Amino acid sequence: MHIPVINRSHHPLPAYQTAHAAGMDVRANLTDAITLKPLQRALIPTGLFMEIPVGYEVQVRPRSGLAYKHGIGIVNSPGTIDADYRGELQVLLVNLSDEEFVVQDGERIAQLVVARHEKAQWQEVAELSETERGAGGYGSTGTK
Repeated sequence: MHIPVINRSHHPLPAYQTAHAAGMDVRANLTDAITLKPLQRALIPTGLFMEIPVGYEVQVRPRSGLAYKHGIGIVNSPGTIDADYRGELQVLLVNLSDEEFVVQDGERIAQLVVARHEKAQWQEVAELSETERGAGGYGSTGTK
């Protein structure tokens, strides 16, 4: 699959880091480093603009290394980039640690996963089919 992209950054395009990776690492495109204080969030620009095919989305997901080593996550994870969006991809990072974290230009800040999706239409009904789980909610499975 080919996705048209404009790269206004001075960094390489997002890329898979291993042969079987699902996500492509995307980099911060900054003039100056951004310091995230504990519990602070900021939109981090990437310099990328894309034309995602209809029927697909690009999911923006946290990088596990940043989460584990520094407590850095993405507020709306996974974020969704829709096929009709043409603005710059920006990543909403949050610092969940108790220490400041400095985002440097060129740092790999998130991963992008391209995913197909369906368009659904709601069909109102009077009742739903029965299942073994039923209405069991949070924590209701695996309790036996």
